Amino acid sequence: MPYNYRVIQLREMRPLLVIVGSVVGIGALVWVSTAHELIFQSFFNPKFEDVRRNTFERSKSFRDGSVTELQNMRFEYIKAAPEHKLALKDIIIHRATEVPEDAMPQDLQSFISNLPN
Repeated sequence: MPYNYRVIQLREMRPLLVIVGSVVGIGALVWVSTAHELIFQSFFNPKFEDVRRNTFERSKSFRDGSVTELQNMRFEYIKAAPEHKLALKDIIIHRATEVPEDAMPQDLQSFISNLPN
């Protein structure tokens, strides 16, 4: 019976093929899991950030800090030269939109509503 060298060569290469196939398979699995994680993060991270931002904006420290900042801006506006008041007015109105009205004292609300247009 003649020797079939091709069968012998395949038998000798089988461990090498198993190793190469395993490495390629593990690489493909890692790539798929990374792609899945990226897709998952790109979809859910903005939603998580929105929840964190809303929670922060409702916190007492944010409200108190924003009111204190607006009160400091009011004093700066009162002391400012007429040419600077327009810029300060725009900043104060912009910042006041971020603070709920129920968090602001009445005198601060009236100051903001009485700013010239």
